[in-house]
Parts: sequence; C-alpha cells; structure tokens
Amino acid sequence: MRYDFDFSAPLSYWPDFVAGAATTLGLSLAATVFGFLLGVLCALGTTGRSAWLARLCGIYVEAIRNTPLLVQIFIVYFGLASVGVKVDAFTAATAALVINVGAYTAEIVRAGINSIHPGQLEAAECLGLSRLQVLTRIVLPPAIERVYPALTSQYVLLMLASSITSQISAEELTAVANRIQSDTFRSVETYLIVAAAYLVLSLVMRLVFWAASYIAFPRRRRIGTPI
Repeated sequence: MRYDFDFSAPLSYWPDFVAGAATTLGLSLAATVFGFLLGVLCALGTTGRSAWLARLCGIYVEAIRNTPLLVQIFIVYFGLASVGVKVDAFTAATAALVINVGAYTAEIVRAGINSIHPGQLEAAECLGLSRLQVLTRIVLPPAIERVYPALTSQYVLLMLASSITSQISAEELTAVANRIQSDTFRSVETYLIVAAAYLVLSLVMRLVFWAASYIAFPRRRRIGTPI
C-alpha cells in the first residue's frame, strides 16, 4: 500500500503551530522556574535539622515520583474545580508541572548538597558564617553546579512531558496538532511536523541552559565543562 505525503494542508495552519509552541515554552518556563525554587526548598528541608520537615518533604517527593504525571494533572484540574476553585487549563497544567518537577528537582539538588564535603561546612562555621551565608555561599553554588547537567535533562524532559497537558485541553503543541489532524485528516504529516518542532525546542532549551551555565558558573568558562 502506497502512502502519498502531503504537508501542504497541515502547514497551512502554521500560525496555530507557532501559538502552540509558544504555549509549550510558556508552560516549560514557568514550571522550570517555580519547580526549581520548590525543589531547592524541599532539598534544604530534607537535608536540614528539622526531622518533621524532612519527613514532610520526603513524603511529598515519594508521592509525586511514584504516581503518573497525568493523574497529578487530573487531580489538580478536576480537584480544584470540585472545591469551587475554577482555574483555566493553562494555570492547572502549570501548577501540576511545577508540583511534579519540584519533586524530581528536590532529589537532584539533595544529591548535590550531600556531595559537599563536611570539612567545608566546618570551615565555614569556624569563620563565623551564619547558616544563611553557609547555604548561599558554601553549599548551594557548588551543589547546583555539580548536578546542573541532570537538572538540564530533567527540564528538557519536562518540556516534552508537557504534551500530556493536552488531555485537559491546554492549547499547547500537541493539543493544536490533535485539532489540526482532525481538520485535515493528515495525521502522519501533522505529527511529523510536531515531532520536528519538539526536536527544535529541545535543542533550543539545551542551548539556553548551556549559555546560562557559563553565566552562572564562571569556572565552566575556564575549563569548558559541557552541560
């Protein structure tokens, strides 16, 4: 059986593809920024001196990492609606992605924090540095630098996983593709275009993270460490 490819019909919807890609990037950016902050706070809570806070953060991390992202999205989207809190699909999708990636970020950053040699902490205490100064100057900068490649991969995977939010009608790239293929009946061509778009977005994100690493970590500029 011969199949004749025809990209003209789906490509005529290029403004919709661009809008969907922009929504995907918006979701990914918001989830990356707020997920990183949430993950760092949870990592500090897990490695801190408070036993109950460490236990609470541990429960959150294990609960999120051992349940499907799609179920978490449904819980946020339909759960908020069931208690009278009406939010749009984009907001619910962003919240679910932040909660999800925050748990993975917490584990990655925790590993970086645990890699700091205890002697460095003892030296900081001998110098009279406050706990905040120890965290912001001694612990977090090298810890995050060490796990930066893992964080980069996690956030690129997050961008790809954002396609699941199409299940709650968030108008990201995959949702747009579903609508276009139903209009044009050119499923193969439509999803090939979307696959190429995701590939480009992944490469762009990796390039941005690579540039950010050279700004945030001066040592990388001297030794040329790849992300």
